[in-house]
This record gives sequence, structure tokens and C-alpha cells, in this order.
Amino acid sequence: MNSFEKYIPQVYFELIPICNLVSNQKYQRSLSRRHIERTCANFNLFQINPIKISRRNGQNYVINGQHTIEIIAAVSGSRETPVWCMVYDGLEYLHEADIFAGQQEYTKPLSSFKIFTAHLEADSDTHIIIKTIVEQCGLRLVKSKKNGAICAVTSLVDIYERYGYDGLERTLRLVVQTWEGEASSLTSRMLRGASLMVATFGDSLKDNVFAERVGTISAREIARIARERRAGSIGYAETMLLMYNKKTKSTLSMTRLHAPQKDYAK
Repeated sequence: MNSFEKYIPQVYFELIPICNLVSNQKYQRSLSRRHIERTCANFNLFQINPIKISRRNGQNYVINGQHTIEIIAAVSGSRETPVWCMVYDGLEYLHEADIFAGQQEYTKPLSSFKIFTAHLEADSDTHIIIKTIVEQCGLRLVKSKKNGAICAVTSLVDIYERYGYDGLERTLRLVVQTWEGEASSLTSRMLRGASLMVATFGDSLKDNVFAERVGTISAREIARIARERRAGSIGYAETMLLMYNKKTKSTLSMTRLHAPQKDYAK
């Protein structure tokens, strides 16, 4: 035997229609409709991986790739669409489950920060613009929580995609003006909460008033109160709004804060 053969899987590749694949084995995770819908909306042919298949008793059992086949079926509009499969012959069910478990256990997913920097390397306009906004606000992008820096890159992308350049830029400037770049003020939920305030109230929200009133308590205290009020970033936005409205006759509406933001308050 060649010394390298033990490192080469005994498989072959075959185009198989999705309708001829059997998935949803008990050892697999449940399908995430949200993941499927999001990936379909951002479908990229070059990001498709081969489906790992066990051919057993005349059936093609999907070991890994059940989300991929559902995405391709949805995008193509047909379960007759063929996909490239890496086919194993002669496996038993227990061996398939063991392969799946081991693959999930020892696969290290990319961090959000690594994915963001990869998009920068690919010259993604969106990610370059976000980095520019961050730096124009006197901040940096980093891997972990630090003063004057942001590691919540997924939230930056979400805010930018939802509210655009002006929404993200104003959110960051508002937070920096209020807490001067303190690390606890630049977390995901703090940024999302502030962006909800900006998006909901627009020009009715006065940045200098926000900084003066909401800034009377620390970002850590905002987080503590928010967790007691309501889960997710909406709790942070509520807390900021309560502080903003404190000791004033002209208040911003709590009802208005909730009405348009239900799908974003996470």
C-alpha cells in the first residue's frame, strides 16, 4: 500500500438529483428555515460544498449537507436539480452517525471577525464602508472587547444593511459622544439598542440631549437595567429611552419605539 493511501478517503464523486437523496437522520440537527431563507437570499454558486453521502441498501443517505440540498432545491425551484456528492459505500448507520458527530465536534467555525476580515480582503464594498465609518468615528475593529474598539462586527453589518450609512454613522457617533468609547458601550446589544433609538425617532432624538441624560449612568448600568426589563436589544433601547425622557415634559413615545422594530429587537 502506498504510504499516502491511508490518508485518502475511499470515495467517488457523482451528480445525484436532490429527490434521490434521503436526509433528516436522527443524528442530524433539525433544519433551520431561517438559515435556509437567509442563504437563499444571498446565494453564491461558488460557496456550495459537495454533499457527503452514504450509499446503503440502495439509498443515498445524507451524512452532511442537508441544509445545502434544501437551499439548492429552493433556489433552483426543483428537487430534480442534481448536486455533486462525495459517496461512501458500505457504511453502517452507526458509522454514519459517528462520522457526523466527529465532523461537528472537531470542525472549528470561523469567527465573525475572521469572516468580516475575509470580506475586506475580497474588497467587499459593504465591509470597506463599515470599516471606514468605524475609523471616522475614532474607533477600531478588534477581535475582543477593548476601549475605543468594536468586536461586534455582525451587529455593524446588520445596522448598516438595515439603516444605511447615515444610520450606522450616527449610531456610532452617538454612543462615542455619550460614553467616550468605553468598551461596555460598544457591545452588540448596546449598538443595536442605540440604532433602534436613532432609526425610530430620527431628528426628534437630540444627540446632545441623549449624551447629557443617558450618559449620566454607565454603559454597564444600562446593560444591567436592560436585562431586567426585557431580553434583547429592545431592553437596551427601552432603558436608553427612559433615561432620555427623565425629568422632561416633552417625551419620546415608548409605543413608537416598539411598533416598527419587532423583527430587529434581538
